[in-house]
Amino acid sequence: MNIYEISQKIAQRPPFQMIERVLELKSGESATGIKNVSVNEPYFTGHFPGTPIMPGVLIVEACAQLCSLVIEKDEKALEDNLYVLLKIDGFKFVKPVIPGDQLVITVNKTKGGGVLVGFDAVVKVGDAVFAKGSLTFTTIPKASVEER
Repeated sequence: MNIYEISQKIAQRPPFQMIERVLELKSGESATGIKNVSVNEPYFTGHFPGTPIMPGVLIVEACAQLCSLVIEKDEKALEDNLYVLLKIDGFKFVKPVIPGDQLVITVNKTKGGGVLVGFDAVVKVGDAVFAKGSLTFTTIPKASVEER
């Protein structure tokens, strides 16, 4: 999938859309996607000036966006509900991600069915693991967000 196809399938948009290409997608099972890290991304001006490092929370967000492509969605059910990130577990940031890195993100579904969907995620640059951990998603009513 290219950036245009991805934009049709996920809720996020630039500058917050993190997945730029999907190399492999097995619906309901797994995916491998690409995030190209550019020095022009706005967070680098403040994280950290002179030594730009991609914030870990944005690495997790890139993984979550790729997971959202794997989750088999019931379009009728999503008229009134949203899939949201419920839990981040055991995420380790092994090496800093810097401008020029190309993140190859792989997510594999570990649990599903009912209201919870879980994934293991691995983020690599080249052959080296830069981050890894687990994510769990659930559904919430859109009204619970909109009525606050």
